[in-house]
Amino acid sequence: MLRTDEILGTIRMLQSEHLDVRTVTLGLDVNECADRDPVVICDRLYRRITAKAARLVEVCDAVGGKYKIPVVNKRLAVSPISILLEGHDKQAALQIAHALDAAAQAVGVNLVGGFTALVERGQTAGQRLLIKTLPDVLSQTQRVCASVNVAGTKAGINMDAVRDLGYAIRDIALATAAQNGFGCAKLVVFANIPADNPFMAGAFLGPGQGDSVIHIGVSGPGVIKAAVAQARAQGQTRLNELAEQIKLTAFRVTRVGELIGREVAAALGVPFGIVDLSLAPTPALGDSVAEILNALGIGAVGGPGSTAALALLTDAVKKGGLFASSSVGGLSGAFIPVCEDVGLAQAARQGHLTLEKLEAMTSVCSVGLDMICLPGDTPPETLSGILADEMAIGVMNNKTTACRLIPVPGKKAGEEVSFGGLFGGGPVLAVRVNDANADFIRAGGHIPAPIRSLTN
Repeated sequence: MLRTDEILGTIRMLQSEHLDVRTVTLGLDVNECADRDPVVICDRLYRRITAKAARLVEVCDAVGGKYKIPVVNKRLAVSPISILLEGHDKQAALQIAHALDAAAQAVGVNLVGGFTALVERGQTAGQRLLIKTLPDVLSQTQRVCASVNVAGTKAGINMDAVRDLGYAIRDIALATAAQNGFGCAKLVVFANIPADNPFMAGAFLGPGQGDSVIHIGVSGPGVIKAAVAQARAQGQTRLNELAEQIKLTAFRVTRVGELIGREVAAALGVPFGIVDLSLAPTPALGDSVAEILNALGIGAVGGPGSTAALALLTDAVKKGGLFASSSVGGLSGAFIPVCEDVGLAQAARQGHLTLEKLEAMTSVCSVGLDMICLPGDTPPETLSGILADEMAIGVMNNKTTACRLIPVPGKKAGEEVSFGGLFGGGPVLAVRVNDANADFIRAGGHIPAPIRSLTN
């Protein structure tokens, strides 16, 4: 049971350390909007979203103001749009995407997720259409985010979809070349996609979530860093002691997040879902996962010991969150989005953090290769190869992995890119480009599920 007096004390302790609610995400099932006429679908989508989300921003601001914990982002996540696309064409897909965009703008949210397809075992006509229209949708809308689940531990890897997405990412980048390929920042390719993730660009309302739900993402890299620094100042320097401090801090932050999430849900008359305590950094100083690794004793993030330190951090965060609440879900760990983390971007700029080291670190973090800028001339088959490698890590280790790859048109390795706002910026990473993997990617087909999938 949540004890408000205890949590209020925790809030007072944490306010000086820049704790915020990174996102409150309202999930909506929109399958009832299906129709043979795309105009009818768009009308139903717009009316459903604007009716259910009309007070979302107002309520989030009121609850955040009450506890002096800002709610940074208010977002929407709908059930997979690929279901609505069955039996329709490209024009219908674009109409539906624009309806989502308009509804999100009308209710004042900054992003809407759910332009999604789950294709780990195969693809329907609607799912193929969704992937095919990604370049147009992500270049012509402002708020729509897309995700495609191409792999799972119980399903293996759909290499046809991986191949197609390599080309789609290339084409999205070209379609948004004037914005340095920014459209790619709104697409996440997943293995083992979570059904209750509140964070963009991968949020959607997954199966079994009901008609509507409030999920909350609470992030606090600055809070965790401060806890580690304080523990060291008090003479707690052994790694198990530091892990304990991270766990205790994650516990406190999770309790705060659940209190705010439940109040928002109650005010909206929507069921509360989960609190996701993922350390999601921003480009601001003091809000960096890399700085936590520095505080743990890693002088150069990307150097030896970095993966072990990240494993310690991720595990301690998960343990603290699970002890604090029975409603922890989503990803709940540590993100390493290079462009969105000032410390990671600097490590990459200095050459300590390479694409290969990042891939190794994704074996223990919450997601994967996130917000990675690549040379604009990276071949689609190479992009697909990077996707396939990351999906394999998720499948074989029974964890969520994902990719947000951004080939930046006209940019070479070492050049700088800036997206602004929470998306930040950083250097273009070098990638080993050759034709050695082209035949493997073009072969398509399916990589079977590993033996560990047989757990029933």
